[in-house]
Amino acid sequence: MLVHICCAVDSHYFLEKIKEEYPDEKLVGYFYDPNIHPYSEYRLRYLDVEYSCKKLNIPLLEGAYNLEEWLKKVKGMEHLPEKGDRCTVCYDDRLENSVIKAKELGCDKFTTTLLISPKKSQEKLAIIGDNLTKKYGVDFIFKDYRSGNGGEIQGLRVKENSLYRQNYCGCLFGLTAQRENQKKIMDEMFNPISNQILPESIEQRLELYKKRNRFEDEKKEYKIIKQKFLNYRLMSGKVIVNKEVIPSYVFAYSVINNKGFTNGKVELEKDEIFYFNRDEIKFITLKTFNNFAKTNYKSTKELIYKPLDFCEEVKLRYEILKNPYDLSALIVVDEVIDSKYEIFINSVTYEDIKEEIV
Repeated sequence: MLVHICCAVDSHYFLEKIKEEYPDEKLVGYFYDPNIHPYSEYRLRYLDVEYSCKKLNIPLLEGAYNLEEWLKKVKGMEHLPEKGDRCTVCYDDRLENSVIKAKELGCDKFTTTLLISPKKSQEKLAIIGDNLTKKYGVDFIFKDYRSGNGGEIQGLRVKENSLYRQNYCGCLFGLTAQRENQKKIMDEMFNPISNQILPESIEQRLELYKKRNRFEDEKKEYKIIKQKFLNYRLMSGKVIVNKEVIPSYVFAYSVINNKGFTNGKVELEKDEIFYFNRDEIKFITLKTFNNFAKTNYKSTKELIYKPLDFCEEVKLRYEILKNPYDLSALIVVDEVIDSKYEIFINSVTYEDIKEEIV
């Protein structure tokens, strides 16, 4: 039996039940989810499914990540609500691809873990599955493992196995609507040009769950905990001097004002820190940065593309400013000159929750 798998949160308990109910079936997991976006989230969910299947001793295959084809199929449906026609097209695509794979492998049955997800329509999935059975001659196995206390047991399995509990269905359009409704920044879509791993980014979660896998392989004791913290995202930033944009590096947790723009001049230099005459902005030169960080960057542009680790940057900020609560802008430039500066910083600070391994 081929089992289409959407994510480990939905699949782990589902696979346990299928194994229990069909003890003589050889199960094959099939991860086919081109709807998941961005790609880093796709890789994280695949990593988690791989981990889950390994625990359950079920072989896993990965389908193609043909996002462009999927986007073409749902074109014009971007703003439809979840469980609407866009989701139906998505079910069609994933189940038809799965049944084709099942037939290719010689499986005479197929099913999907979408059936256990509380956000998916079992009625639509049953209709699609039955139609595919008629078309391809592979039996669709409908199982409702979420009724009764199934959802509660599913949640326990997630906790017991330290599975990644994602907070959106997977597709860009569902994520957009969800974050707009929550009035939250869509920070899942941030990926700085420097590739610096940001706090509570998908990339950070990916590293955390890779660490979980290592601890499991090494049989180390661990626990995934949550902690509340102040998060930060720099949307854009630039410094203009004499009508020219100059290379500048804006430290994490730099905020100026509600407009995101200010102008003025440097009015004081003390202990290699240059104080701006407005909005509590501070400048340091690249040479000073290198002295503090014990680095040897040749230019600010190099720092922009190859920055420090985020946590190291935050520690350095504290070392320079001597105040852990300081949200004033700290900017690195090649040199500070006596001229008028125009500064644009569009940034957001917000309460957030992240996972850590202890």
